[in-house]
Amino acid sequence: MTIIRRIFTAMFAASLIGIAAAQEGKLKIATVDMQELFKQYYRTNEAQKQINVERARIQKDNNERLARIRELENSLGNLRKQLDDPAINDSRKQQLFKDWQMQQQEGIALDRERREFLQRRNQALNEKMVQRMKGILEEIRKLVEEQAKTDDYDYVFDKSGLSTSQVPFLLYTKDATDITAGLLKDLNKDAPAESLPAEGEPAPELPEAPVAPAPGVPADGAE
Repeated sequence: MTIIRRIFTAMFAASLIGIAAAQEGKLKIATVDMQELFKQYYRTNEAQKQINVERARIQKDNNERLARIRELENSLGNLRKQLDDPAINDSRKQQLFKDWQMQQQEGIALDRERREFLQRRNQALNEKMVQRMKGILEEIRKLVEEQAKTDDYDYVFDKSGLSTSQVPFLLYTKDATDITAGLLKDLNKDAPAESLPAEGEPAPELPEAPVAPAPGVPADGAE
């Protein structure tokens, strides 16, 4: 279950109790698509772009480390061929074998360092991304609350919320007003043009925790 669903599941459950307790009077109810607000908010798009830059930087550093390891692998291959050459005398083979051992140990150490580097950097980026997205979501939640108070709504339901069985919580509401479009307009009223999601561009998703590592970087740091 995503962070957005966990937050608003509790809100939804509390709202149901309140409705059941209401004995008289007509409730004023609104709905909002929190997932849509989150995806289309320009600050979400900005955060995603920054995270992608950091992911690319991690991948670049990883590739540089891999290049050095590849050089050692090629050198080890050449040394192995020389060791297998029957024309080379024993004294020379002993020296070649020492070189082979040293380079093999260097390659193992470099690959271990590379894996540890990826684990540290990906973990730090994952934590940063989750905190950033939670902050954005809280900002949206506060705007929804302010709008509800301004328009005197008794309840505002997140129509994008899903139960643990992936069934929408909100299956039907009578005379409910969808306030998503107005809220999105308010969220993006001061957005720079370059910060808005481009048409056809995949909208960012609120990540699970932990977040998957950067594209092309294995979860365990392996190649």
